[in-house]
Amino acid sequence: MAQKEAGTQQGRVKTEDNVGAKVVAGGPAAGGGVVVEVREKKGPLRAAIPTMPFPLAVICLFLNTFIPGLGTFISAFTVLCGARSELISERGVCCVFWLNVAAAFIQILTAVIMVGWIMSIFWGMDMVILAISDGCREQGVPQDV
Repeated sequence: MAQKEAGTQQGRVKTEDNVGAKVVAGGPAAGGGVVVEVREKKGPLRAAIPTMPFPLAVICLFLNTFIPGLGTFISAFTVLCGARSELISERGVCCVFWLNVAAAFIQILTAVIMVGWIMSIFWGMDMVILAISDGCREQGVPQDV
């Protein structure tokens, strides 16, 4: 790396690979090591999950828990009502809406073999996590998630 004599370099060098990991060399770390930051790269279906208000995200999680795909289907319509998503800037609102509808139908169709039900619950949990992180961001709370 760009580290000289066990971390005596003053600047930080950031490199990023295709997996999404960033290595910050020369940054202050406990024990003089290298700080590594890992960011998850999401596929198009996961990146299309909208950021909704917290109460609506909890309702969608509840619906997804008991009727797989229903909360995801409702969340698709929040995109048309102005909910943000990571993918809107790249693909547009209409495409993100249809990706969410497709995710809901995948969950409904595969619920028979339990895969869709589990996927639906995780989808709802992601909605709640996005709502919480967005709420923290608006209030200026530092995020460790």
